[in-house]
Amino acid sequence: MIRLVRRAIAGLAAAALLLLGSAGASASGLPAWEIPTATHTLDNGLTVVVSEDDGSPTFGIAVVYKVGFRLEPRGRTGFAHLFEHMMFQGTPKAPKGVFQRVIEGGGGIDNGSTRSDYTNYIASAPVSSLEAILWLEADRMRHLDFSPENLANQQEVVKEEVRVNVKNRPYGLFFWTDLVALAFEKWENAHDGYGSFEDLDAAKIEDVESFHRTYYSPGNAVVAIAGDVDPKQVFALCEKYFGSIPARELPQRPDLSEKLHTGERKLVQSDDFARVPGLAVGWKMPEPSSPDYDALALLGELLLNGEASRFYQRFVKEEATLLQVVGGVHWPLGNALTNGGPTLLIVFALYKPNTTAEAAVAAMDDEIARIAAGEITREELDRTRTKLLADHYSGLEPLISRANLLGIRQALTGDAATINHVPSRIAAVTLEDLRRVAAEYLVADNRAMIDRRPAAAPAAAAGE
Repeated sequence: MIRLVRRAIAGLAAAALLLLGSAGASASGLPAWEIPTATHTLDNGLTVVVSEDDGSPTFGIAVVYKVGFRLEPRGRTGFAHLFEHMMFQGTPKAPKGVFQRVIEGGGGIDNGSTRSDYTNYIASAPVSSLEAILWLEADRMRHLDFSPENLANQQEVVKEEVRVNVKNRPYGLFFWTDLVALAFEKWENAHDGYGSFEDLDAAKIEDVESFHRTYYSPGNAVVAIAGDVDPKQVFALCEKYFGSIPARELPQRPDLSEKLHTGERKLVQSDDFARVPGLAVGWKMPEPSSPDYDALALLGELLLNGEASRFYQRFVKEEATLLQVVGGVHWPLGNALTNGGPTLLIVFALYKPNTTAEAAVAAMDDEIARIAAGEITREELDRTRTKLLADHYSGLEPLISRANLLGIRQALTGDAATINHVPSRIAAVTLEDLRRVAAEYLVADNRAMIDRRPAAAPAAAAGE
C-alpha cells in the first residue's frame, strides 16, 4: 500500500510540474515524495543514516567512504579503484568469498564502485541478513587481508579491466579520462582515475595498509540503510559492530577549486578500433554550491537527456549529422547530485564521416545560442522539469539505490535529507536562468573538445 501511494504522489508531482509557470515557480504546495531520514553519529565519527520503508521485508545498504579519484596519492593513479577491489579480498576473520556467500546465499546482491569524490559499497538483502551484513562491513572497515598474493591478483584484475574498457575498445572512455585531462588544471581533477599500468604495478602492501588506515576510518565513512528497518534498532546494531573501531585523524582535503577557461582547448586523437569518428565536448561547471549549478544541470537535461532532447532531435533525427549524442553534468561518472567538486557538462557524439567535428560543434553552438537568445518556451522547460523529477523518483524506488544516494548525499553535503530538496531545486529554475547560464558558461572560451578519428585503414598489399 505504501508503495502504491508513493507512486501516486510521484505521478501527481510530475503532473503538477507541467502546470507550473517558469517565473517564481516553487515546490511549495506541490505533492512530493518525502523520503524519511534519521541520522546518528557514533563517538568514533561514523555517520549512520536510516530511511524506513515497510513496503517489503528487505533493505538496501550503502557504505560510502569519502575518498575517490581526486584524493588518491600522487604517483598512484588508479589506487582508489584498486583499493575498491581489495575490499572484496577478505579479512583475517572473514576470508575471501565469505562476504559474497552471506549476501548472495540469502538472495541478496552486492557491488562496489569508485567515483571522483567517494567509493561506495552497496548491497540489498532480506532484513534477516541485516545484522550479519553489518558485522561483515564493520569487519572489513577494521582490517583487511593485506597479503602480497591478494594485491598481485587484484593488480592484474584492474589492469585487465583497463584493457577491456579503455585500451582495447572503440573510443576507450576518452570522453571521460582524456577530456578531464584536457579540461582541468589541477592533478587531482585531471588525472586518469583508472590509472596507468606503471602506477598500478608500483603499489606495495604498505601503500594498501596506509590507504586503509588513512581513508577507511569510521569518521570518513557513512553507513546508509533504506528498507523495512527500525532506525533505533539500526543505530544500536551499528554501535554494537562499528562502535569499537578506533577513531583516526581525518585526511586533509586539498583545494580542488578551478577557474573557468579563458580559451578553447582542442585535441585530435586517433583510434585503432573506432569505425566512425567520435567527439567529446566539455564545458567547465561552477561548484555545486553555485546558484548557477542547478540551472546548468537542468539545461544539460534539456539538451541531452533522451530522444526528446534538443541535440538528439536536431542532430540525429532532423539533420542526421550525428549517429548518437549523449551526456550531461558529471557524465558518465554520475549526475549533478553525485558530484562534490569541479566537473564538466559533457557531450559525447558519434558524427558521420561526411561532416566534421568543427561543424558538429558549430551546430551545437547555434542551438545553445538560440536558448541564450530566448528561443525556449515555458512548456519546454516544464517538460524538462517533469522528466528530471520522474527520473529522480524512479531512481529512488529500488531500496539499494535509495540507500546509495542517501549515503552519497550525506558524504558530500553532510545532510542526506537534501535528496528531498530536488523538487524545489528543479522548480526554482526559470527561463531567464537557462538563458543566462547558456550565455555565460556554454561558450567556446570555456570549452574543451576532443576529435577522436578512426585510424587510417592499412594499405592493401600490391596485387590485391
